[in-house]
Amino acid sequence: MASAAEQLSSSISLANFSKATELKKRLWFTLGALILFRFLSFVPIPGVDPAGMQALFQTQSGGILDVFNTFSGGALERMSVIALGVMPYITASIVVQLGGTMYGPWQALRKEGESGRQKLNQYTRYLTVALVLVQGFMVVRGLESQSLRQGIQAVAQPGLIFEAAGTISLVGGTLFLMWIGEQITSRGIGNGVSLIIMAGIVARLPQAVAQLFEGGRTGTMNPVLVAGMVALTIGLVAFICFMERAQRRVLIQYPKRQTARGAMQQERSHLPIKINTAGVIPPIFASSLLLMPLTAIQWMGKGANPDSATSDWLITISTYLQSGSPLYMLLYGGGIIFFTFFYTAVQFNSEETAENLKRHGGFIPGIRPGKATEHYFDYLLTRVTVVGATYLALICLIPEFLFAQAGIPFRLGGTSLLIVVNVTMDTVTQIQSHLIAHEYGNLIKKAKLKSGRRR
Repeated sequence: MASAAEQLSSSISLANFSKATELKKRLWFTLGALILFRFLSFVPIPGVDPAGMQALFQTQSGGILDVFNTFSGGALERMSVIALGVMPYITASIVVQLGGTMYGPWQALRKEGESGRQKLNQYTRYLTVALVLVQGFMVVRGLESQSLRQGIQAVAQPGLIFEAAGTISLVGGTLFLMWIGEQITSRGIGNGVSLIIMAGIVARLPQAVAQLFEGGRTGTMNPVLVAGMVALTIGLVAFICFMERAQRRVLIQYPKRQTARGAMQQERSHLPIKINTAGVIPPIFASSLLLMPLTAIQWMGKGANPDSATSDWLITISTYLQSGSPLYMLLYGGGIIFFTFFYTAVQFNSEETAENLKRHGGFIPGIRPGKATEHYFDYLLTRVTVVGATYLALICLIPEFLFAQAGIPFRLGGTSLLIVVNVTMDTVTQIQSHLIAHEYGNLIKKAKLKSGRRR
């Protein structure tokens, strides 16, 4: 039988949506913030020639720059003020989150509640500034060196002034983007940082779809392949939706308690364990770690002497690690599986969960409280993570393999699909929650009016 909340959500209509003024304000605010993000992606840093930058970026395709460029909505290839996007903020958040489970003082802050969470958020911002300073300076210096090596006029006047202005612009752009994301989270709908990443990915989607159908129309791509890619994309999206909602529900029982009528009643609840507890973090980490050396090798190879032995072994390593090669697929899949187990172990603390259950009198039927419950959670989490790691590896490796074998003119990344589907599902869930809260508010108002009339 459906719960009251499920029955209420099923009765939500477009007319009810139009009456939810607070929800509409949040949606308009979110839309305006995302439009501002897209405008900023076309504002280059001082001293950069857009045409030269585009030509230079095409010579560096295939490395980690493509990943960052996808997440920033093409801002990196235009060397926009938000070229680094929110990736430094995400990296800082992950580092602080991992430190909160391993570093003693930060573990104590996590237990302090809201005040501790605010301090950890402040540490995240400080670490973001440090990362952006380092990454921004490296990007600007790399732009200068590559511009000189390739003989492309991407920088008008290289020098100390350009490096300082470019670094400051990148720091300001990333921090402003981080502030926009926090404003969306507090005053809009959904997670602001996730929505910004999704907006960057979706912004490049029309161009990719146009290239796909144009290839089928002109004959450069087999029409059967085009239809197969569309069907594969729909199938992957449906599979991601199914797996992201899948969970293992653990039955939790509590001691019998006496009710108001004197009867003894035993409370039961379920502890949900998601099949994919790690989310999209493992593919991002695995691709970044694998593509960083490839990008460094490409940059070293561009500056090396073509006749030298150093250039030969750099070319050999670059060939073995190129996207779609067997070694690349093996390392990429292994990295996803490793980070899935690692991040799941960080996210779900079996010892802490078992202690909380024991403290509140809860227990798993057939399992003794304490260490036995902790070992059961470890065993169960290992089995669930095997399924989740296999799912993530398949979602990410299948598009990579097809991209390499079929010669598709754009990268249909599994990580991009995961982010888009996850953020969309989370945003729709929050919209539905606001509508349900609005309906409950109307019901309470009607109940108060009826009680007032009876008096």
